[in-house]
Parts: sequence; C-alpha cells; structure tokens
Amino acid sequence: MTSQTTVEKAPKDPQDPIPAQVKGLRGHPWLTLFAVAIGVMMVALDGTIVAIANPAIQRDLGATFADVQWITNGYFLALAVTLITAGKLGDRFGHRQTFLIGVVGFAAASAAIGLSDSITLVVTFRVLQGLFGALLMPAALGLLRATFPAEKLNMAIGIWGMVIGASTAGGPILGGLLVEHVSWQSVFFINVPVGVIALVLGVLILKDHRAENAPRSFDILGILLLSTAMFCLVWALIKAPAWGWGDGRTWGFIAASVVCFAFFAYWENRVAEPLIPLKLFRSVPLAAGTVLMVLMAIAFLGGLFFVTFFLQNVHGMSPVDSGLHLLPLTGMMIVGSPLAGAMITKTGPRVPLAGGMVLTAVAMFGMSTLDTDTGSLPMSIWFALLGLGLAPVMVGATEVIVGNAPMELSGVAGGLQQAAMQIGGSLGTAVLGAVMASKVDSDLPGKWADAQLPPLSPAQLDQASEAVQVGVPPVAPGTPPELADKIVGVAHDTFISGMGLACLVAAGVAAVAVFVALLTKRGANADAGTGGAHI
Repeated sequence: MTSQTTVEKAPKDPQDPIPAQVKGLRGHPWLTLFAVAIGVMMVALDGTIVAIANPAIQRDLGATFADVQWITNGYFLALAVTLITAGKLGDRFGHRQTFLIGVVGFAAASAAIGLSDSITLVVTFRVLQGLFGALLMPAALGLLRATFPAEKLNMAIGIWGMVIGASTAGGPILGGLLVEHVSWQSVFFINVPVGVIALVLGVLILKDHRAENAPRSFDILGILLLSTAMFCLVWALIKAPAWGWGDGRTWGFIAASVVCFAFFAYWENRVAEPLIPLKLFRSVPLAAGTVLMVLMAIAFLGGLFFVTFFLQNVHGMSPVDSGLHLLPLTGMMIVGSPLAGAMITKTGPRVPLAGGMVLTAVAMFGMSTLDTDTGSLPMSIWFALLGLGLAPVMVGATEVIVGNAPMELSGVAGGLQQAAMQIGGSLGTAVLGAVMASKVDSDLPGKWADAQLPPLSPAQLDQASEAVQVGVPPVAPGTPPELADKIVGVAHDTFISGMGLACLVAAGVAAVAVFVALLTKRGANADAGTGGAHI
C-alpha cells in the first residue's frame, strides 16, 4: 500500500473549493468523501445489524446468553479502548494507510466470523473487528479534515454523519431480512464485497496529506495507561447490570480507571510527544464538544436501547417491522445532516447544536409517553423529531472537536470524538438500564399483587423482574389463557413505567447538553491546509 501513497500538504488557500494540485481521481474532496463513506458505512452498519443475528447464532452454536452478550461487548470493548491510539497511528503513519488496513482487516475478520463454527471463534473475531474498526473510523475523519477546504468541511462532515446515522438505524432492517431469508452468516459475509469496494476506491482515490509537524514517536506508556483506563471504565459499565452498582467489583474497576486516568494526565504533561497533548482541552469549545458528544450518546443510544424492546416485545413486531418503524428517525437524520452542515457553515455551531439538543430533549420527553396502545403515527412523530434533533449534534460536535484540534492531531481528535460517543452509549445503556431495573423492581410486586396473581418467591420475583426489564412477560408454559393475559398486562404496564422514567432521565441529560452546546464555537483550526495552527 505504501508504494502507492502520494504524500502532500493540504491546500494552502482554504478558499479554493478544490485544491489546485488535485487532478483526476486522486485526492478529489468529494470522491474522497465517497470512498471513506463506504468504509464507515460497513463499521456503522455492523454496530446494529449483528444484534438481529444474535438469537440465530445462539441457537446454531448452542451458546449461552452470556456468550451472546460478548458478541456485542467484545466488539464494543475493542473499539472503545483503541480508538484514540488508532487515531494517533493515523497521525504518525498517514490516514490513508490506516484506513486501508482497517478496511482489509475488518472485511477479513467478518469473513472469518461467517466461517466460524464455535462461539469462542465468533467472539475472538468480533474483537478483531473492533480493533480494525478503530483504525478505520478516525482515519476517515482525518482524511476529510485534510482534504476539504474550510467552507466545505461542515457539509462533508454532515454527509459523513448522515452515512453513520442511516447505517446504524438501517442495520436492524437489513439484518432482519438477511437472517430471515438467508442465514446469520450472511450478516457478516456482506462486509466482504463492501470491503472490497472500499479498498479499490481507497487505493484509487485517497491521498495521504501529512502535516509538517506530524508526530515522529510513540508515547508507549501513555498508550498503556489510557488503554487500561478505558478498559477498566468500559468493563465496569458493561458488567454493572450483572454485578450491580453497589458491588465492590464495579467500583473497583471504576477506581482503577480513575487512577490510570490520573497517572495518564501526569505523564502526558512530561513526555516530549504525548499521545493526547492536554493543551487540547485548554480549548473550551473542544472540551465542550467532547462532553456534548458523551451527553448526546447517553440520551440517544441509552433511550433507544429500550425502544427496540418496546417495539418487539411489547408491540410484538418482527425485527424488520421494528426497523421500519424507526425509519422516520433514519429519514430525518439523512435529510437533516447535510442541511445541518450547511447551517453550521453559515451561522456557526452554537445555535444549531443547542437547538438540536432542545429537539432531542423534547423527543425523549415525548417517547416517555409511549404506552401499549400508542399507534404508529405518534411513534413516528417522536422518532422523526429525535432524528431532526440529532442531525445537527452529530455534525456540529464532530466539527467542533476535529476543527478545534491542530491538523497534526486530526486523527487523535477523530478518535476522541468516536471514543466519546462509544463511552456515552455505554454510560447511557448502563445508567438508564439501572433506572429501568430500579423502577421495575419497585413497581412489579405491587402491580402483581393488585392483579391478584399467585404470589412469587423472592427467587421467582427476581427472575420475573429480569424478564420484565426487556418487556418479556414471565408466563410459564401451560399457564391458563386468562391468567397469562393478566401476567402480560402487568409485565407490559411495568415495563412501560420503567421505560417512561428512563426516557425522562434521557430528556434531562439532553436538557443539560443544551447549556454545554452554548460553550462551543467554530473550530479555530478548521481551515484545511493551514498545517494545523497550535492552540
């Protein structure tokens, strides 16, 4: 790959819509966007498409529920832990190379999963998928930052965000079709032709733009400290629902994460070429953009986690039908992302970001009112409003983080943006999951007794609560129909109360994010080709 790499500095005049030295395919900004979008689509799609295949994988490979959880957790853990380090690799060796390696590795790992005949191999190759996905995602942002002139960058990031949003939301639909009509293996095999297309386009189109003062060494100790800190934090969040938030193991890993983060901060102030120069966070807009991305992901991904259970387990929809019901959200993100990019270019990010979080808060409040009798139209209204609110945040927060970082740290900034979203999603699922569990544990015994159902032992009540938390009625085989109907009614009513409270908490998080958005501003280093002015 390196033999085909052309290294050039980014365009000197940010007012030129296309750099003067760009001729033909190589380095053309919009073709670059198309090439990286194909690779990004593959990774974003995989984040949700696999969830639909999990039940089939469990049946086919005889896996336990805990095994199946690791199909998702292993991927997420590898991705979250290595994103920032992967971004640094791109800054050091070039984003073109890391992008192409990420594409090849991700597609190869996908093929290996499809050929696996044991759950151990599936989880192993899912971890490899996460590692290669971490190479690919920050590199895509680094390539866009280096290729596009300032006045076009927001529009490019808007389309990039649209691809991620559409792929993420479209995963359940495509996954449902593949699992129902082909096989669970096809969910992974589909990445192979997509990866080949992304590789060919990348080889032909992508150009490696290097900043003059790109890093020349590696902060090995910094990488180890940050990776350990991220691992301990994400591991605690993943295991907290099973261990419990009061368990010593949960807080032990959180404490270890805090200690490693503290040592990391201490070390970064003393090493010559740090992994993340802490001066980055002297930029209030960059720090605000990072916090905003975390808060947005808590509200969006945490709240949406329960909506899928609501659609499938309470309303009885198939995976394909539930995916179709989320199309208003996808559609508004597709329409809203490029429009948000154009608006941010004209007005700056502050007002669109704050407005987007206001719409997100209103949408999450509306989703807290959903119940078993809610029809498709009210659902569609709230889902559409959520998509419309998320679009400017996905675009604007990304631009704020990447645009306020020096050019030579664009990969680190891209990794920071992705890591913030991954941690926010994990926090949202864990914290809102704890809210749901607490509400169900509180309400279920009373509702069960009020319905005059047979009393449950403490062990039976715990099992019933776990089922109700995902909207599944704890109906034992052979239960008389009349009694089963009562149990279904109590289970769904309790789930709705828990989901409503979780969505209200998500709305509160989104409301706090409105004030964080007011601290953002256009990136001081957003001009492509400036060589990355220092903060």
